Amino acid sequence: MSELSPPYSEQISVSGRISVYRSETLVPYLDATAWMEQRASDISKGLAAEAIWFLEHPPLYTAGTSAKGNDLLQPDRFPVHQVGRGGQYTYHGPGQRVVYVMLNLEARGKNIRAFVQSLEQWIIDTLDAFSVKGTIREGRVGVWVETGEDIGGIAVEEKIAAIGIRVRRWVSFHGLAINVCPSLEHFSGIVPCGLSSSSFGVTSLEALGCNTTLHEVDTILLDQLKFEQEH
Repeated sequence: MSELSPPYSEQISVSGRISVYRSETLVPYLDATAWMEQRASDISKGLAAEAIWFLEHPPLYTAGTSAKGNDLLQPDRFPVHQVGRGGQYTYHGPGQRVVYVMLNLEARGKNIRAFVQSLEQWIIDTLDAFSVKGTIREGRVGVWVETGEDIGGIAVEEKIAAIGIRVRRWVSFHGLAINVCPSLEHFSGIVPCGLSSSSFGVTSLEALGCNTTLHEVDTILLDQLKFEQEH
């Protein structure tokens, strides 16, 4: 099998049939998407092992297939990339653990909804190790935390992790992003996920008082990794 590593990365683990990589430097977005596309294609053809890739990007905004132009508030602030994954606008940047997942869903029941739910649970289990209670909400993809604040009798919920995947020939790519210690002010250039209500915000482990590192988050993610194939 072809085992070409992602750019600027090294293999750090093998979990079952999944090769796990990590990049220690900021990875340009187009370099990452080009590698993902090729790896997903190779997986579908049986030419490469499944892969999970831990990385960070330089500051940028991405627009998913449901993105609305009015939700890009500062179009000249950071590069904006139109992407084929689901979702709306999101931000990527230093201090955010991006995890790209290239997995064979044909071997996992061909159930995209269940796969997204497994990604949400992976994040929730990881946050729990840091004593942060993550929750999911109907109609809002991603993982949220309740801050304990109250605006007009409505509890404030802040997003701590985003999910956006694409599936081609039953192989996934793109993935998730957990806010560990990014600059939360950078999110002000967009309406994250199209939610502009004052009851919704963005947070991070750092903002919640959890001073951890990306590597420590990676360790927990690997400990909680549960993507067994059905056959």
